[in-house]
Amino acid sequence: MKGNRFWAWSALIFGLIYFALPLIGMTEFSFRMRRGEYSFDAYRVVLADPNFRATFSYSVTLAVLTIILSVCLTVPTAYWVRLRMPRWRPVIEFVTLLPLVVPPIVIVFGYIRLYNTSSLLPLTGTITGTNALLVAGYTVLSLPYMYRAVDTGLRAIDVQTLTEAAQSLGAGWFTIMTRIILPNVLVAVLSGAFLTFAIVIGEFVLAALLNRPAFGPYMQLIGANRAYEPAALAVISFGITWACMGLIQLVTRFSQATRASR
Repeated sequence: MKGNRFWAWSALIFGLIYFALPLIGMTEFSFRMRRGEYSFDAYRVVLADPNFRATFSYSVTLAVLTIILSVCLTVPTAYWVRLRMPRWRPVIEFVTLLPLVVPPIVIVFGYIRLYNTSSLLPLTGTITGTNALLVAGYTVLSLPYMYRAVDTGLRAIDVQTLTEAAQSLGAGWFTIMTRIILPNVLVAVLSGAFLTFAIVIGEFVLAALLNRPAFGPYMQLIGANRAYEPAALAVISFGITWACMGLIQLVTRFSQATRASR
């Protein structure tokens, strides 16, 4: 037991050092913009840049739209598969794993090839159409995380009993979905939503090839032309990601505490 505990702690400490040292070095470098002393000049320059505010707000808007579309797509699908089509579950899981196998550059080139201005449904010729394609692409990229989060939440409840009880009281499918199923898997949905938000904020390939002013291409542009500002941007992006992870833990603990109090 002591030997196993020693190797477990050794692996944990090695992992912490492996991930923490580059982050510490990058953070320390971002404070060196003013020669001879530490300062927040790089962060001040980045936060004062109008392009930062424009690209970040654009990506946040698309992230919210992506989360809404993902929830509308995955929650009914996962619910219906678990309720009526359990044999199709391996097929659906395989389909949701495809975005992890197919690179984003393949997806975006397929979009451009299919939805260019010469196709039957032109979308890339307008800003609104291109934004719609970008949201669709982000939804595909977030599908493995959102679907598994929702499916895990559905495993924790008795879908069959809840559905039959609601139907016996005269509830329709829309009422069942919005007032019974969704509130019971809200924590799982929020977990998938925070992961989706983190993915959209840092995504580069889809936004760059569709020529949209997103936060990912802005980070790459700053990284190619500046020295200290890219480090500050990386720290900010890392902080946003960890904030999303912390919110997941906070929401989960709050939900568990609420259930325990009941």
